[in-house]
Amino acid sequence: MHSFFVKRPIFAAVISIIIVLAGIVASRVLPISQYPEIAPPTVTITAAYPGASAETLAKTVAAPIEEQLNGIEGLIYFNSSSSADGTLAITATFEGGTDIDIATVNVNNRVKIAEPRLPEDVRRNGVTVQKKSNDILLVVAVGSPDSSHDTLFLSNYASINLVDELKRLPGVGDVTVFGARDYSMRIWLKPDRMAKLGVTPTDIAAAIRAQNAQYAAGKIGQEPAPKEQQLVYTVTARGRMLEPEEFGNIILRTSGTGGTLRLKDVARIELGARNYDSATALDGKPNVGMGIFLQSGANALEVADSVRAKMDELKQKMPAGVDYLIPFDTTRFVKASIEEVVKTLLEAAVLVVLVVYLFLQSWRATLIPMIAVPVSLIGTFAGLWLFGFSINTLTLFAMVLAIGIVVDDAIVVLENVERLMAERGMNPRAAAIEAMREVSGAVVAIVLVLCAVFVPVAFLGGIAGKLYQQFAVTVAISVVISGIVALTLTPAMCAILLKQQHEESKLFAPFNRFFESLTRGYTNTVGLAMRNTVKSLLLFAVVIGIGVHLIRTVPGSFVPAEDQGYLIAAGMLPDGATVTRTADTLEQFRAGPANDPALDHLFAIAGFDLIGGGNKTNAGTMFLPLKPWDERSVQAEDLAKQMFMKGMGLRDGMVLVFNPPPIRGLGNAGGFEVYLQNRADGDPMKLAAVMKDFLDELKKRPELTGINSFFRPTVPQLYVEVDREKALSLGVPINEVFDALQSTMGTLYVNDFNKSGRTFRVQLQAEASHRMQPQDLGKIHVRTAAGQMTPLAAVIKVKSIVGPEQLERFNGFIAAKVMGSGAPGVSSGTAIQVVEDVARATLPSGYEIAWTGQAFQEKRTGSTSAAAFGFAIIMVFLILAAQYEKWSLPLAVIMAIPFALAGALVAVVIRGMPNDIYFQIGLVVLIGLAAKNAILIVEFAAQKHAEGMKLYDAAIEAARLRFRPIVMTSLAFVLGVVPLVLATGAGAAARRSMGTGVFGGMLAATFIATIFIPLFFRLLSRGKQKMPAGNISEKGTHNG
Repeated sequence: MHSFFVKRPIFAAVISIIIVLAGIVASRVLPISQYPEIAPPTVTITAAYPGASAETLAKTVAAPIEEQLNGIEGLIYFNSSSSADGTLAITATFEGGTDIDIATVNVNNRVKIAEPRLPEDVRRNGVTVQKKSNDILLVVAVGSPDSSHDTLFLSNYASINLVDELKRLPGVGDVTVFGARDYSMRIWLKPDRMAKLGVTPTDIAAAIRAQNAQYAAGKIGQEPAPKEQQLVYTVTARGRMLEPEEFGNIILRTSGTGGTLRLKDVARIELGARNYDSATALDGKPNVGMGIFLQSGANALEVADSVRAKMDELKQKMPAGVDYLIPFDTTRFVKASIEEVVKTLLEAAVLVVLVVYLFLQSWRATLIPMIAVPVSLIGTFAGLWLFGFSINTLTLFAMVLAIGIVVDDAIVVLENVERLMAERGMNPRAAAIEAMREVSGAVVAIVLVLCAVFVPVAFLGGIAGKLYQQFAVTVAISVVISGIVALTLTPAMCAILLKQQHEESKLFAPFNRFFESLTRGYTNTVGLAMRNTVKSLLLFAVVIGIGVHLIRTVPGSFVPAEDQGYLIAAGMLPDGATVTRTADTLEQFRAGPANDPALDHLFAIAGFDLIGGGNKTNAGTMFLPLKPWDERSVQAEDLAKQMFMKGMGLRDGMVLVFNPPPIRGLGNAGGFEVYLQNRADGDPMKLAAVMKDFLDELKKRPELTGINSFFRPTVPQLYVEVDREKALSLGVPINEVFDALQSTMGTLYVNDFNKSGRTFRVQLQAEASHRMQPQDLGKIHVRTAAGQMTPLAAVIKVKSIVGPEQLERFNGFIAAKVMGSGAPGVSSGTAIQVVEDVARATLPSGYEIAWTGQAFQEKRTGSTSAAAFGFAIIMVFLILAAQYEKWSLPLAVIMAIPFALAGALVAVVIRGMPNDIYFQIGLVVLIGLAAKNAILIVEFAAQKHAEGMKLYDAAIEAARLRFRPIVMTSLAFVLGVVPLVLATGAGAAARRSMGTGVFGGMLAATFIATIFIPLFFRLLSRGKQKMPAGNISEKGTHNG
């Protein structure tokens, strides 16, 4: 078997060619994204109750629906937000990996059960259930550069002609129009004219329903008919009206003074917008933005390209004066960061080649590992496809780190062949066969140990687990493939390519002299360490101490903040401010603080609250795309800080500017979100009082920072109280009073009309001038039983109160959302613990806290990383114990790991970086590599000892012989990560975070740990040593 591939080189080549072809084909079909799918899937339920307050919505609409939601398969929690503009949004969050389509159907079925209990108006407006994508891909802004079209036209042009075309593109999950102004036939009532003419809003609604309707009038001559009937005629009648003029001619009554009374006599009718509660602008000009959302599992870059191509095609048909622009595009970052990682891959490959050439000193020998590396990396794509992964930042990082690991297997074989040729004078072919006999067991062992480190990591749960999984599986795939190549292609190439005996070239002489003296120095140090056992062990204890201390003090974080090429801003104005005021403040911000050369565009949506969610007239959201990375000197994070300060100093409100969270759909980075629930009586005022105490206590804790809540049930409101006795004595039905209020102060949806092949709403509301002051409420008239018109002032009292503009419920209880994060140096886990302690100490009975978002996921997974390390170390130990047939010896290998961890931690401390997910993933890699270095020495020493050498001599000899291959493979790895350590540009934070730790840890594992390993070997080896598995000849080999 050992000679099979040496004798059949073409067979060996074919195996590698098939692996490469599979990889190339897979790489063409794999989706490309920034991160794997990790945000949990969500389904949203939306309902509208025009004119209702937040409390009314929460009690009459949210509560009945939420009762039904409990118990849906895979549901982890749900929360609802009821706004005073009459809209309700319930978001149900499911377990990661739930089939979102089935979840949507399940939610819809439950909503149907609740529907009969909802108010009539809500049912008429419709309750929609749809899957929600958190993954906004890009925003397409449609505008009129010459201002010849208004927002109403642009919004409807987009809805009718563009949205559906884009929704049909493969990979597009959803398209929403920001600040949409759908057409609506607006009937602006004039309450003063109506009172004079004795018409109530109810009369008008009834007249419109009767005269703007589609009727089925049947057929003439329809079967059964007499025999002589020859023709069938369809009877049509006048259906829905189309133009404002037709609506104006609707007859309200024909009798009475002044003849026929028409709708235009008591109202102004225009084709307007369905609602006016938000306004969008691009660079200060009115505009309509379409948000394109990505379908799960779609290739972000392909979808973005197809959207651009479609928009170019649709542009040809746009009317004069309409144009589009893509101001906001998340794929710019994905593209740029993936290009950067690919560049890093190439840089790493070049550095690895140089190291290998420096040590092997012959281009023929260097060629062999250089062919092995691309085969393993390209083949990895086929593995990713099999596991259903995507090409993303993590899988590409794994490939960068894999270069250094993969080159290793080839070097193990190659180094052995070279040594056999040099020492025994064998010809290349015989040496290759002999080397395979000696080394194949060792190669398999190295592959097993590395897989043992990475595979368990793939089974971790939660979001961190998903990130680890992508990484670990990728490395494991490339390691397995490199093992296959080392056992098939490498020996065949050695037999063909290597030449007998090459002389030392002049070029390498100085390096060889230097390395010999380095080896001598190293061997002497090892001897010194072994002679002073106690001092050495004390030093080892110090290293462990440093490691433990640093793990406690290095601040933890989830994912590093990235310069993603854009910023997000949230504008907040005083309670009750109008949309126009909000839009003015956003424009003021754009013209002032945001006037920065690094900004590319500024897309503003007034009336949309990004932080709290939902529509609020006093909130606004802005997207600030920046110029490409190479065209600006300033980093996004720094720019955000500058603008944040300026945004606080605006006249009429404040604008908070922040760097977007690194993983979309997971709340803001690093922070936590927790709901404080009132489970006692559901009173928002009591909840506010309890929350104030809770916030005060949280703010006292030094471990927390940025504690904040937007729950304010104290917004000025007007309370209308109907004097029921008086109303009934006058013969005014109570429901008439509220109908009159809704159709003048609110918007009453009467029925529909058709335009451009679509159906739009007919809505009643009082003219703006008749609903500006509180006293306008009393001027509305209703009809008494006697037919007299009575002003509402006669039957209602209006008083000023305070109440909530927005109410949130979490898992069916009214709740207030509290946001905050750990102070610098405090891990998110500690912050969660502190909040729970404070809650236990301060909350009265009936009040509880409930976690959501990233904190919820973190609490469920617990300390994922600790489990990963523990598991990796145990697996290495078990595999080695099996290989050495001894329980104590593997400890000598495991003891190399603290050096690597300490080295990694020191490196991040020097650079002032946190201990985040990427750093932790790097540590898992280090466990495998540090163990591998130690295996090389321990295995060799065990051999020598088994051959009869004294323990001390065996340990020194192993250290001397293995130093060169260890330094060579480790340097190849260390230089391979140098481009990560020095990364700049898109996605650099993640690359630096991972590279720095691995770089520091590997240096420590190579130059410090190797001094102590022979000592550990001597202390742990007592008694005659069994031969290790992996059949070894009397001359040592590079064995794993």
